[in-house]
Amino acid sequence: DDAIIDVENVVRRLRERALSGNPPSVVEVVFQASAEIRGSIVFATLIIVLVFLPLFFLTGVEGRLLAPLGVAYIVALGASLAVALTVTPVLCALLLPRSRAVRTGLEPRLVHWLRAGYEHVLRPLVGQWPALAVLAALGVALATGHSLRAGRTFLPAFNEGALTVSVVTFPGTALAESNRLGAQVEQILLRQPEVVTTARRTGRAELDEHAQGIHASEIDVRLAMGQRSEGEMLRAIRAELRAVQGANVVIGQPISHRIDHMISGTRANIAVKVFGPDLHTLRKLAEGVRAQMEGVPGVVDLALEEQSNLPLVSVAFDREALARYGLTVRDVAETVETAFYGQTVSRVITGHHAFDLVVRFPDSARADLRAIRETQLPTPSGAWVPLEALAHIERGRGPNQISREDGQRKAVVMCNVAEGVALGTVVEAIQARVKAGVPLPPGYHVAYGGQFEAAASAARTLIVLGVGVVVGILLLLATALGSVRDAFLVMLNLPLALIGGVVGVELGGGVMSIASIIGFITLFGIATRNGIMLVTHVRHLVDHEGVTDAREAVIRGASERLAPILMTALASGLGLVPLALAAGQPGSEIQAPMALVILFGLISSTALNMLVVPAMVLRFGSVPRRLAAAG
Repeated sequence: DDAIIDVENVVRRLRERALSGNPPSVVEVVFQASAEIRGSIVFATLIIVLVFLPLFFLTGVEGRLLAPLGVAYIVALGASLAVALTVTPVLCALLLPRSRAVRTGLEPRLVHWLRAGYEHVLRPLVGQWPALAVLAALGVALATGHSLRAGRTFLPAFNEGALTVSVVTFPGTALAESNRLGAQVEQILLRQPEVVTTARRTGRAELDEHAQGIHASEIDVRLAMGQRSEGEMLRAIRAELRAVQGANVVIGQPISHRIDHMISGTRANIAVKVFGPDLHTLRKLAEGVRAQMEGVPGVVDLALEEQSNLPLVSVAFDREALARYGLTVRDVAETVETAFYGQTVSRVITGHHAFDLVVRFPDSARADLRAIRETQLPTPSGAWVPLEALAHIERGRGPNQISREDGQRKAVVMCNVAEGVALGTVVEAIQARVKAGVPLPPGYHVAYGGQFEAAASAARTLIVLGVGVVVGILLLLATALGSVRDAFLVMLNLPLALIGGVVGVELGGGVMSIASIIGFITLFGIATRNGIMLVTHVRHLVDHEGVTDAREAVIRGASERLAPILMTALASGLGLVPLALAAGQPGSEIQAPMALVILFGLISSTALNMLVVPAMVLRFGSVPRRLAAAG
């Protein structure tokens, strides 16, 4: 874009030189033409860099995904600016003077027609600023209202061409039963015409990167989509999976599944976490939350974190008795753990195999409550004392696991969001129903996690930093233009760009995601550059070319900037068309929403920038006021 602006201005000035009676040298013309737009290019680049800075403050998954995009864009901008300021003027001086477009002194026919038609439209409109302001304000209001009503989600739904199906039974389920249920789910999946192959893991080792008990299975499914859409296929699979008794089944995709794990530690998009001190009360409240979520439209794969009571032996130490014998809780606990759980003391190598040598009681002693009570423990005096003299020992039942977060006990209800439904809409409905239908005792509270939590955090970061970016843009514009009034006029392009950007969101599914927000950030930077080019050229005509009529300065400035603004918009827009047309294809989930926002935002901002901004410059700009004061 920088090179386009530079070359267009040089060509126009060389063409004027060819028609001049006393032309200056080619080098002088090229230098002056490049210097004329250099300030606009530099400040426009700084503004675009500024609007991308919030990306580097995003944390978590969104930061890892989008920060490299910001780095690539800023580096490309820097390279473009460097080439435009150094290489492009030299090439212009060497190649353009002998070109046909310069030698004839005539504009290309298409550019001439476009400028003539544009001036024909602009002349009667440039004085009608109230009507243009009302129409623009109406468009901005409609776009703002629609954007506020649009659905919200974290990242766009990925089309990975594969599924990850998680099957979880009650903890303590035998491996054979867990394997049977996993195989049953696998057979249901293989009956679907889109399923090519499946691969299942039931249970994973403790030192595995994704350890899980033998009560859990994970099935990887490779797809080859046919006539049915992905949504239709998933609805059919979920309908058949209802026949599987005794298991919670959650359907995700490989990348999305891992993103959910990284964000909330659960297997689903949304995690509703109930916090409190008592496990029984937590379980009861979580079941109430689940009941409320069942009726929410868009909720699928609803599951309560499985928990069961297992038989256990409770050993409650008597601290006074320990003190009498000169023992500590830690010493006795380590000894008991070694006796009943085992401790690795060495490794035995047999041939090519190595085995851990574990010291512990035999299984018969570990299962006998009397043997546990009579376990002899050494004291510092050398005497031996039975464990029952140091602790109260009894059989009982307890939870297989106690989940905690930030030191608080919790119970988790999780769910996914149906295809085509906005994540934010579902979460808002869940929050309303849980608040109304699940009264919480003192000391208990509910928190919402998963992708919704990450999206809200990212949105808060972008909004807070966005305010600072807007202030920074205003300061840069005021510095570049030397007028706060003109700076505000250039910033009119931001709401004008919003109109087309919202249309792009609607065409992309009507859901606002982090990808869409990044598209708006990019769009606002480009739109600001177009405004700078127009306003600075109007000022140049008055300050350096002797134009004394404000109306003519505005019309001529807008007309002469029509070609470079259209060329830069077309260069950006045509480059985005393949990304926009790839919507729905694997790998385009983040690029396509961004491209649609930028593409349609460019259309609205370019068109309205060339109609609304000139009228506002003529009415409120600094140039007409200076000319009026001078006249």
